[in-house]
Amino acid sequence: MSGRFRVTLAQLNPVMGDLKGNAAQALAAWEEGRAAGADLVALPEMFITGYNTQDLVMKPAFQIDAMEAIKALAAEVADGPALAIGGPWVEGDQLFNAYFILKGGQIASRMLKHNLPNELVFDEVRIFDSGPLGGPYSVGNTRIGSPICEDAWHEEVAETLAETGAEFLLVPNGSPYFRGKHDVRLTHMVARVVETGLPLIYLNMVGGQDDQVFDGASFGLNPGGKLAFQMPQFDEAIAHIDLEQGADGWRILPGEEHVHASDWEQDYRVMVQSLRDYMGKTGFSKVLLGLSGGIDSAIVAAIAVDALGAENVRCVMLPSEYTSRESLEDAEAVAKALGCHYDYVPIAEGRAAITNTLAPLFEGREPDLTEENIQSRLRGLLLMAMSNKFGEMLLTTGNKSEVAVGYATIYGDMAGGYNPIKDLYKTRVFETCRWRNANHRSWMKGPEGEVIAPRVIDKPPSAELRADQKDSDSLPDYPELDAILDILVDRDGSIADCVEAGFDRATAKRVEHLLYISEYKRFQSAPGARLTKRAFWLDRRYPIVNRWRDPS
Repeated sequence: MSGRFRVTLAQLNPVMGDLKGNAAQALAAWEEGRAAGADLVALPEMFITGYNTQDLVMKPAFQIDAMEAIKALAAEVADGPALAIGGPWVEGDQLFNAYFILKGGQIASRMLKHNLPNELVFDEVRIFDSGPLGGPYSVGNTRIGSPICEDAWHEEVAETLAETGAEFLLVPNGSPYFRGKHDVRLTHMVARVVETGLPLIYLNMVGGQDDQVFDGASFGLNPGGKLAFQMPQFDEAIAHIDLEQGADGWRILPGEEHVHASDWEQDYRVMVQSLRDYMGKTGFSKVLLGLSGGIDSAIVAAIAVDALGAENVRCVMLPSEYTSRESLEDAEAVAKALGCHYDYVPIAEGRAAITNTLAPLFEGREPDLTEENIQSRLRGLLLMAMSNKFGEMLLTTGNKSEVAVGYATIYGDMAGGYNPIKDLYKTRVFETCRWRNANHRSWMKGPEGEVIAPRVIDKPPSAELRADQKDSDSLPDYPELDAILDILVDRDGSIADCVEAGFDRATAKRVEHLLYISEYKRFQSAPGARLTKRAFWLDRRYPIVNRWRDPS
């Protein structure tokens, strides 16, 4: 017995809520698959709506609209290969995450997700109902099992499909990036292949949605766990994958194996892609940011230029009397190296007016943090005015270290619509700048070569809100701070864990205190690219009012 089966995999980038646009993408992929002689054209999980829908999919009018889009798509693909696509499905008072097989002008088969993820960025238990364990569906004479995303991370769905006659597994996914995610996926999928003895095709979407980036990297595994093909990471792609049936069952024929980039490159690509899609999908084309001469605003400027092109990025220097000559020079040098627009807007006059206005109220009180924050908030006011006037989205530039301990001014340097480096610790900012200076890729719209002068990277970090100010005046040095935050935030560790790792207990307690009292700032902060499993937003949700502190 021998046979061939061709699957066209559409690793594409849906737009949340754009049902017609997503259906059009699916139809174009189907037409490409039909031209290539495909038996089945497959798209990822919840593709018709975009993913992660959060509570949008709980709205009845949206559910009806999405299901009608699926039915209309079925009518359009009546003459040709079957089309597999994810979307919501309602039965009675139950809402399911479903995977539809469209052929003959109708919904021929429907799989319902059984295992609902309820950790990290996912809340599917509160949104969807769990579908029953089911069997495979048929395309021609071939029986295919499709565990939907999380279903393939658990053994019972794949085993049930194998026991009820599935000949290979096609897993549709909406799986967002975090550092090291691919190895985690691969480990789970190899386990399913070993348990069932079936070939497995893992299909993932690409593109940014709010803070998350779906990184594609779809792949196939043959029995025994051997990699058969690997699609590119982050890029939209359509691949025609052939399976061959022999005496021992189906095997995926070898295809192209794209190699993954380093963690540094993957993180940088995520920050670029997240900003590019956040802008494009919300309708913005241009950004501006305050360029201080420091390292954080420099890397954000580079990310913005790589995402949008230099012609769409405005950098603004807003100096005070505390701004050093080196910062002035460094900011202008970064803007020139990147090729973007550069404005010089001193804040002295505005600051004097605010100082004079408040003088009667503040009489007899010594200058303190209040006066420092006025500078930051005045800069935020000016940048937001420019954002409004020019129709350019304001980017914020606070790294994860600062976001964690509240080393940022709410309504000041925190003002803005998106923060590309929100999940990047300060120590990684330094290395990311060095990586970008040494590397250039085709997906970057910015120039090659050194775009961030070494002096920007090497000088001691400072907010320059008072004379001779250094970040280390208020915080532990960043290598120590980031190591403690890694324990407390990324590993959910304790003060005892910090002490065991060699850190001073009082320092760890101080960092913990700053972390907890800054929750209200993070609650009001701009979204930003998710790079880790413990990014600030959906991955880590803490109460704002909280008196508990680790007693260890």
